[in-house]
Amino acid sequence: MEQDNTYIRFDWAMKHMLRDKANFGILEGLVSVLLGEEVKIDEILESEGNQESERDKFNRVDIKARNSKGHIILVEVQLTRQLYYLERILYGVCKTITEHISIGDKYDQIKKVYSISILYCDYGRGDDYVYHGETRFKGIHTGNDLLVSTKEEGVIVQHLPREVFPEYYLVRVNHYNKIPESPLDEWMTYLKTGKIKEDTRVPGLQEVKKKLQYLSMTPQERSEYDAHMDSIMVQNDVLDTARDTARDEGRDEGRAEGRAEGRAEGRAETRLLIAQRLISMGMTDEDISTATGLPADKIRTLRQS
Repeated sequence: MEQDNTYIRFDWAMKHMLRDKANFGILEGLVSVLLGEEVKIDEILESEGNQESERDKFNRVDIKARNSKGHIILVEVQLTRQLYYLERILYGVCKTITEHISIGDKYDQIKKVYSISILYCDYGRGDDYVYHGETRFKGIHTGNDLLVSTKEEGVIVQHLPREVFPEYYLVRVNHYNKIPESPLDEWMTYLKTGKIKEDTRVPGLQEVKKKLQYLSMTPQERSEYDAHMDSIMVQNDVLDTARDTARDEGRDEGRAEGRAEGRAEGRAETRLLIAQRLISMGMTDEDISTATGLPADKIRTLRQS
């Protein structure tokens, strides 16, 4: 591993460091650059992604925070491709909204949620490395945004739907491949390569340089971090090999049949072959189900066969 000017990868920092208030500036910098406005993190909220176990390398890592405006910010790193990823982040946002409003509260207590996904896996097709989605109500004839008037403390205030509805950011790290030209580009360079410009002035990255240096880790921390990185490399290689091999075998079977049901059987066989390989790797039923789309009961049957 090249050690000069190399910094701890962001997913490791999220799990082990960014929940410390002293390191909030790193997370604030990333979110500020993405949203295009200064963001201050008030607190880190309870989150289910900070698990400490050997299977962490197959899981996402997430942080849930509240900013100074009361908005909730979900930041997660996804290391492996998930079949129903959009559905899962939608569920995560909906769950967060309901968790932070009590029975009997008025609907004006609903918090705006930002969902930021940092993807270290291939997902979707597109020629950009950051995608942003929001809910807008536009006139189908005029193209104008709908303004909604509400009464707040005796004053009529106009809101846009996008000021209320969640927003989503998909940061496709593997698809970034350019010379940095903007603060966002500099963040992308760090996320992908662990490198930061010596003279950077980008929010958050200056804090990364001070607090996330690889060489400043203790020998034990460095050993654990190196093992984490090795596990990610092995995991990605094994998963890619399993998918490619099983896909080729499934395709051959589909061609041999030459019929619609033959192609369907080939696709089904592909998923079963992938599942069998992942079982042999020691992955859990939940992770195998995520990787293949097979139901958990089918995976349990495969384990017993």
